[in-house]
Amino acid sequence: MQEVMMSEAEDQRQQRAWLRRIDPGSRAMVIAPVMLVLVVSAMLPWAGDAAGWEVLTGQADPALKIGLLPWLFAVNSTVVGLGVGALALITRRWLFAFVAGMAGLVVAFEGVIAIWSRQTSGQHGPAFGLIIAAVCMVVLAVQWIKVIWSRD
Repeated sequence: MQEVMMSEAEDQRQQRAWLRRIDPGSRAMVIAPVMLVLVVSAMLPWAGDAAGWEVLTGQADPALKIGLLPWLFAVNSTVVGLGVGALALITRRWLFAFVAGMAGLVVAFEGVIAIWSRQTSGQHGPAFGLIIAAVCMVVLAVQWIKVIWSRD
């Protein structure tokens, strides 16, 4: 009798653990390459001649007057788009996928605002690296939200 009760408790624990897991399936084949493109976009110009990694590390030419918004987008796209996204793919935990999706929406919005801030700065406008990074964050956010909603 006691063995049956322990077996049922173990089954319930396994079911709860399974419910907390995700299976990105074919969406992982979209997410991973987009994450790679996000890394490559950091090597491309974001404002003037300043590459994304220079904006991220604060090494861009001060004459470009990069501002806070592109830097904030660079930091958050790295943390959320690459860090949390990789964590969700590796661990396959629903919580990390949820954070990647919801925070990805916020970071995608930051990317649009960063592009807008460069357009209205009176300095060099947004370069193609910044635009590619913003598009990558939109695609990642949408893919993670689809993964979240597809969980049984």
